[in-house]
Amino acid sequence: MEFVVITGMSGAGKTQTVKFMEDMGYFCVDNLPTFLLPKFAELCGGSELGHGQYALVLDVRGGDFVQELLEFSAQMKKQQIQVRILFLDCSDAALISRHSENKKLHPLAKDGNNAEAIAREREILAPLRERSDYVIDTTLLTTWDLKKRIRSIFGDGVGAGEMLVEIVSFGYKYGVPANADLMFDVRFLNNPYYVPELRGLTGNDKAVYSYIFTDPAAREFLDKTAELLDFLIPLYRKESKQALVIAVGCTGGHHRSVTMANELTRLLSERGVNVTLVHRDIGR
Repeated sequence: MEFVVITGMSGAGKTQTVKFMEDMGYFCVDNLPTFLLPKFAELCGGSELGHGQYALVLDVRGGDFVQELLEFSAQMKKQQIQVRILFLDCSDAALISRHSENKKLHPLAKDGNNAEAIAREREILAPLRERSDYVIDTTLLTTWDLKKRIRSIFGDGVGAGEMLVEIVSFGYKYGVPANADLMFDVRFLNNPYYVPELRGLTGNDKAVYSYIFTDPAAREFLDKTAELLDFLIPLYRKESKQALVIAVGCTGGHHRSVTMANELTRLLSERGVNVTLVHRDIGR
């Protein structure tokens, strides 16, 4: 028996995620009050529902649920029942935009102020975010991107259930990724931004890649970083870490970080690591 708890910021993608979980065969329950969690688990254990995999959507609509959820998770683990918590996050600006587009008020916006409600929700959920097994930032993800992430973690494809490594390229001018476990700064490399014919391109373009790797330090950095990850990833797996976020940053997130994130993804994939790639700021 397995429980997956889907939670996170209102508007971050829980509705889409639960649809993906249903497609993968999970029995899904939306907005189950947390005080009913033990009873629900008892029913599942008694086979009344005739199923082995359950996905539960819990959020601020359930009131003060964070402590009750954490207690439920601890109780289940004592019984050797797996409980995994998936936290969906998103930038405040994107959440405000999504609520506006859907013409909906945030569940906590009793006075109609979505911005204040989002800030309050983020404060309430902060302890849960820290204790979650997986954190997915959906700010720049398409529906298809989110589906691939969910399937890579919970689906029946290659690498399902293994530790997921997510590599994120970003620009320091837009802030560092809040969920990064490891962070590498590649601003020491030659910057294609100052080459007129390369400025409008990105690290996905061959010309930018070639320019960056004319600097011997680029290859040395890549080799040494790959060697470090070869050392670290098995240790994280040994400690049962289920998701590892590796951030690679340059000034704007368009050139150097993109190229290096691409290369690290390629190398880890060749080593059989379950890895995904996000270029957070490439479109800015």
